[in-house]
Amino acid sequence: MNNLIMPGRSANMGDGWETKRRRGPGHDWLILKLGGSGAIAKIEVDTNHFKGNYPDTCSIEGCIAPGASAADLTSTQTHWQEILPRTKLRADTRHYFEGELSPISDCTHLRLNIYPDGGVSRLRVWGTPVLPNE
Repeated sequence: MNNLIMPGRSANMGDGWETKRRRGPGHDWLILKLGGSGAIAKIEVDTNHFKGNYPDTCSIEGCIAPGASAADLTSTQTHWQEILPRTKLRADTRHYFEGELSPISDCTHLRLNIYPDGGVSRLRVWGTPVLPNE
């Protein structure tokens, strides 16, 4: 999973994040802590090298939870806001999203949801830092 944020494009499928095939209901997801609090402007979801095992669709949500633990972030009490609605993906492709993103003014964590399962080689996020009130 740490490979998702490595520099450059992935060298092969093992250089990305691939989940176990899901046969039952539901979907797979991961939570990423941002380097700081910020407003998201652009996202890249890269399925490089994943040709028959890429996710059919993905969505991305954000929350404001500075200092939150893993248990806090996975709690039903955490308020996740949709940033990217569920969107169709293609094999072995760099997907860029900008105009489709919901304008959320601030978030500290992102949740990448993949439906139902599959592989993503890189996740890139661009935005503007939100400075704390002084």
